[in-house]
Amino acid sequence: MDVDKLFRVPKLPVGVKRKLPDNPTPEMLKKMRPDPLDQMDLDGDSHSTALPKRRVTVEDETEDDQDSSFAPGGDADYFAEEDEEGRFYGGGLTSQQKEILTIFERAEGEGVQDEPEEITLPSIRRTLTRFERAVNKNQDQRSKYPDDPTKFIDSEADLDSAIKSLLPLAQSPVLAYPEIIRSGALALLIGLLSHENVDIVIDAVELFNELTDEDVGNEGEDDAEETQATLKVLIEALVDHSILELLVDNLSRLNEAEESDRQGVFHIIGVFENVLGFNPDLSEKLVSQTKIMNWLLERILWKVHDENRCYAAELLSILLQNSFANREELGKKDGVETMLKALSQFRRRDPVDADEAEFMENLFDALCSALSEPQIKSLFLASEGVDLMLLMMKEKLQSKSRSIKVLDYAMSGPAGSEVCSTFVEVLGLKTIFSAFMGKASKKQKRNAGTQATEDTPHILGIISSLFTNLPSDSSGRIRLLAKFVENEYEKVDKLLEVREHVSNRLKQVDAEIEAQKKDLLVDGTFEPEHEDLWYLRRLDGGLFTLQTVDYVLAWIAMEDDGARSHLAKMLERKNLTLENIGTTLRIYRDNVDTDDSGGKSAIGMSQKEILEHLITFLHECS
Repeated sequence: MDVDKLFRVPKLPVGVKRKLPDNPTPEMLKKMRPDPLDQMDLDGDSHSTALPKRRVTVEDETEDDQDSSFAPGGDADYFAEEDEEGRFYGGGLTSQQKEILTIFERAEGEGVQDEPEEITLPSIRRTLTRFERAVNKNQDQRSKYPDDPTKFIDSEADLDSAIKSLLPLAQSPVLAYPEIIRSGALALLIGLLSHENVDIVIDAVELFNELTDEDVGNEGEDDAEETQATLKVLIEALVDHSILELLVDNLSRLNEAEESDRQGVFHIIGVFENVLGFNPDLSEKLVSQTKIMNWLLERILWKVHDENRCYAAELLSILLQNSFANREELGKKDGVETMLKALSQFRRRDPVDADEAEFMENLFDALCSALSEPQIKSLFLASEGVDLMLLMMKEKLQSKSRSIKVLDYAMSGPAGSEVCSTFVEVLGLKTIFSAFMGKASKKQKRNAGTQATEDTPHILGIISSLFTNLPSDSSGRIRLLAKFVENEYEKVDKLLEVREHVSNRLKQVDAEIEAQKKDLLVDGTFEPEHEDLWYLRRLDGGLFTLQTVDYVLAWIAMEDDGARSHLAKMLERKNLTLENIGTTLRIYRDNVDTDDSGGKSAIGMSQKEILEHLITFLHECS
């Protein structure tokens, strides 16, 4: 096979290009020199066919004359891209696609070129100065042309950029925050909360949320105290400029059907959370001087669930956590009825996702906090809260554990006497003892261990409140005692099982505390305050549940002879006596303050007096 034939280049058409002989004569070269007039004609008519007038050239033919209609996929680079050997590859993009890609590459390149400026005091002052100019320019143009947005739209865009340029200042609060206050920029920012353009308001709110975040700054632990001090000054200045009132007023301006407005609401609630997290005492000022309580109660009733609904429930829980005044305000605005209505949707269904589950838990927590007040217990009873909680318990859904906790709070203390009576009347004993004995469906038994651990202290709290608050010789009290007698005292045996479990837990905690105490005594660093800390640790480690169990057992032993005999016999099997129960109650009594005993119960005694009588009775029986 002749390889040269395979790679032989075809001859060019005759007349396209002329070849010179190997040794051209001077006359021949003169003839081939281009004539200027001929060159002008050639430039004027690119389609001239007069070959004698053509210029001798060794240039490649222009690619514009090639027919690109057959390029695969309309590839714009099919003929343009080639390697050193003349092979074509192409980019796979059409001309339009290539143009779009070029535009995006330019945009990305411009973004990369703008590196963030290092945060220094001079750079902070320059940024604040630009912001002040943007605010003044926008105000000036809006006042001059109030009815012509085209006149101030550019300044509004500049103002938007100027506000966003302040966001990085949250990275250096120690340097930036004093300068923001000193320069007057803080007052300008707060003034923007009343701006006619809602988008500008949202920008300002987002900035406040960033500036007041508890995690501001990146200086490290060494500057943590200085950062907190600076943040305190900023928050105090914001409150002095009535930011709480202005933010609440803007909640009604924002339309949450729009994504930007919805984010604005989220940032407003975030500012409230940041401020209250730094200074919880401001919660009463927020409720008393604004309409935030009304807005929150309306927001939690929305049918469609979103993150702002969950955030509203969380803020409501924060406001009610440690404030009597806020709980009282909740009662005046029918807040208990509203919260029960919002919770009723979980009677027959579980939350659809983790976010809605958090919403439900926040509402239950808010309700528990509010039930610390006697007037809220009355409103809870009037709104049929007991009935709703029992229905939730019967459905055995996620709301079951939370409803038990709510009933525990509602029935505790002397103010819970009426709630206890109603609880018995609506057949709550059957429901609560079914939960106590662990009678559940197959689905519920899968998580029985975890739920038993969570629910048992609250179930015992409910039973304890029933013994404390049900009047002597009342039908409700007789029915309560009958529950412990039935089925051969099975519920007494269950109480003893719980007692043994928490006693073992408490022994481990006591051993750890004793070892720590010895180390402190050896080092000479023991302080009386350690005893209080250890007592709290013991309560968390099982002592609280043990005290509640022994309190109930003491009541059973005192009120029923048969139950007392059965209890004594079961304790004897474990080398225990009724005196061991009395020992637990003495610790309970010694840590109950007279002021915290809650007044007189339905049986005419305070909590401390009840404990004294039970201890005396157990001592006499031993």
